[in-house]
Amino acid sequence: MEKLHTLESPMVYASDSLRKEVNLRRYISLDTASDLFHLSPLAPHDKPLPRPPPRRSFTESDMNIVSNRRSFRDEFEHAAAETYLITKLAFTLLKFLGIGYRWLSKLGALAFYALFLMPGFLQVGYYYFFDKRIHRSITYGPNPRNRLDLYLPENMDSPKPVVAFVTGGAWIIGYKAWGSLLGLQLVEKDIIVACIDYRNFPQGTISDMVEDVKQGISFICNNAASYGGDPNRLYLAGQSAGAHLAACALIEQAILENKAKSVPEESQIDMKEKELSWRATQFKAYFAISGGYNLTKLINHFHERGLYRSLFLSIMEGEQSLLRYSPELRVQSLLGRARSLLPPVYLFHGTADYSIPYDASTTFANVLESYGVHVATRIYDGKTHTDLFLQVFWNLSFFYLLMFKVCCSYQLSWVIPT
Repeated sequence: MEKLHTLESPMVYASDSLRKEVNLRRYISLDTASDLFHLSPLAPHDKPLPRPPPRRSFTESDMNIVSNRRSFRDEFEHAAAETYLITKLAFTLLKFLGIGYRWLSKLGALAFYALFLMPGFLQVGYYYFFDKRIHRSITYGPNPRNRLDLYLPENMDSPKPVVAFVTGGAWIIGYKAWGSLLGLQLVEKDIIVACIDYRNFPQGTISDMVEDVKQGISFICNNAASYGGDPNRLYLAGQSAGAHLAACALIEQAILENKAKSVPEESQIDMKEKELSWRATQFKAYFAISGGYNLTKLINHFHERGLYRSLFLSIMEGEQSLLRYSPELRVQSLLGRARSLLPPVYLFHGTADYSIPYDASTTFANVLESYGVHVATRIYDGKTHTDLFLQVFWNLSFFYLLMFKVCCSYQLSWVIPT
């Protein structure tokens, strides 16, 4: 019996080692991406399972960021947790909104509208969950909803331009999946797209949202080369509330970057480590679609449209914060050196936009231009809040040409094509 035991123990050890390796590969989730950077190396006598050859020309260390996919069980548990959280936050939100005839009628109209759009939603949803080019829920920070979706082209033989996109949603219903149509279209043109998720109200307020967006942008800037992106061709884009949040993040980072340049050299190291994980000057351009940039002018408009004043001020942390989170007003208070750090700005808006009037973009453009910021504006006649988003990014030849011109020159005297 003793001899038999000595013969069996190596087999037991080998099977345990094999089972450990299989379980490790099976249950690592992108939602726990931080664990991927802290895995201890296998012992010399452990023999891991052979891995299939990578689909793209990445090194194994680079692929750690995006290669580990979740099992169906993990996907189901994650979806259940997200559903529970959304339901809980929905009831919390109803306490702020109140339930009245006006809200019920708007909810019914929205449901009726969504019913007609359902075939398109199902098609986009199918690609979102099953397209191998989409790497969902990559963790970029420690807070809830600090996730981003990464769209990687099939052909990764050379570094690709990267678009960091912040979705809209009235600061309440924003979600990274809203950028799937943009990502699926641009990835066909060999453009990497990163759709940043962030905390919405009531899970977070405006300062939390801006902080999340800044952390997401920092992750993209510092990891672009790891997943095949070109660090010298980074672009920032946002739509609706996402355009507002991206502008706030960009301006705040320009202020920090200017402050770092003005302090003594012995203090710059600590400041860079704590605050300057990315720079506004790293971006070639900022594309803003249907955004609002002066909250003091929009508060009454939102109230009339159903985003009541009390709720809006709760999102924005009170009237005292409206100046800080109004990019149009914040730019006017910047020092000249800080304004010069902003990248070229491209503003798009539709004249039939009733969610945010198009003069929000034209006024912001006038302010930027008066302070020497490179800016170009395109107003689309008869286009609504959502029409514009579909038109600008569906016409890929236009967007690709726009990015090419930005890469070539910062001079914006040319006319944007129709």
